[in-house]
Amino acid sequence: MRHGHRRRGACALLLFVLLAAGCDAGGEQGSGGAGGGHSAAAGAVDPPGDIVLASGRDVTGKGGVRQELIDKWNRQQEGKGSGYRARLVELPGSADQQRSQLLGALQSGSAEYDVVNLDVTWVPEFAAADLVQPLPGELVDADVIPSVADTARWRDRVYAVPFNSDVGLLFYRRDYLKSAGVTETDLGKGTSWPVVQKLIGDLGAPGRKPSDTYEKGWTAQLDASYEGLTVNGVEAFASATDGFAVTDKEGRYAGSLDALKAGVGELRNRTQAAYTLPEAVRSDEADTLTDFAAGRTAFLRHWPYAYRTLHQSFPEEKLGVAPLPGRAVLGGQNLALARGSQRPNAARELVKFLTGKESERCLLDAGFAATRRSAYEVDDLRCVRTNPSGQPAAAPTSERTDKMPRDAYGRPGYARGILLPALEKAVQRPRTPLYGAFTQTFTAQLARLQGDDPPSDAQLATDLATALKKALPPK
Repeated sequence: MRHGHRRRGACALLLFVLLAAGCDAGGEQGSGGAGGGHSAAAGAVDPPGDIVLASGRDVTGKGGVRQELIDKWNRQQEGKGSGYRARLVELPGSADQQRSQLLGALQSGSAEYDVVNLDVTWVPEFAAADLVQPLPGELVDADVIPSVADTARWRDRVYAVPFNSDVGLLFYRRDYLKSAGVTETDLGKGTSWPVVQKLIGDLGAPGRKPSDTYEKGWTAQLDASYEGLTVNGVEAFASATDGFAVTDKEGRYAGSLDALKAGVGELRNRTQAAYTLPEAVRSDEADTLTDFAAGRTAFLRHWPYAYRTLHQSFPEEKLGVAPLPGRAVLGGQNLALARGSQRPNAARELVKFLTGKESERCLLDAGFAATRRSAYEVDDLRCVRTNPSGQPAAAPTSERTDKMPRDAYGRPGYARGILLPALEKAVQRPRTPLYGAFTQTFTAQLARLQGDDPPSDAQLATDLATALKKALPPK
């Protein structure tokens, strides 16, 4: 799955016009109400019928964990005789195309969506355009990881509920490191980028090539035609400056030329030809996963779902995972209530169920990054899974046919010690309703580093600052 999106110029202009009207609607949200003029809906009786949830592809496959959770909610509704049934509609195409479909459908009212699964970077845009409803604050409670909870809000109001999270991680070949003479192959939480570069240098030393397929030290999603270069760029910039404050809380440009210069230098350092697989500049998630699995690199920057995928081919003694050196970008999807929902109360209950503690534990077990701390830390919280007949499945430790390592409680083996801390430290991409204008500008400038005659750090930082000032509202 590709993370993030790009917005075309026309959409950016439209949303700039909508920003003033959409962002200022409503006052402070009470903890128990729907907010924003929807208090009447909270007390109304919804008509029976389907609750339609629109979402992108489930990386756990057809009939995956999202559909399983929806089926479970449906069985509960059947038992209650409520007359409600949730239905998942998977949108085709890339994340960019899905975003465009959702925008068009919600703006025109042409699709009867009740709940929409939004990339975390889309929340300010959909909230500012008044396409999704404010939600009760208690839906994002203290159990939600704070960094993840922040993705659900715009202008101090809750507009979505974190469903599954994501964060950049460093995967690596333990067996390759051993061939280079490394005796301790657990890189741990404190591994810095210079340490990774040294290890790559050791692998390239004469007589130490780890395999016939090995070519370069690492690969990452550096394709400038989608969100990959933005994500890797933000991670480099945030690592160089201990954060990436290019916008303020209102989504206006607030960058610093010195910070941009430091970020450009860090990205240039990370993507040097001496370390990086040449194909990385044209690679997305699928490409980099394939190259790493083929043994072409020793290191890979990727998302949590790669843990399960790679372990189908690599045993634990050959494959390692660690927090990404420096700062990693937060990804994921949040559930929001469509402004035109005809069944807002039932839809809100569906969102509450899908993002509850047990559901989050099920998402974690299936390979997603859960949004709640309890999924990682409460050992007696289990995922009760059912087969199509509705009967309980076997115990979590015995039902698995995949080869993903798990702890004694059935969680992915790295979940508590690596994934949770990585989520807690992760940084967000700029929060702005004009995110598409930002990412298009950001990647267009950073792509110049990939050319035959790249500009200096100072020149590229200056050009980037000028371009971002034009793309984003000024202070």
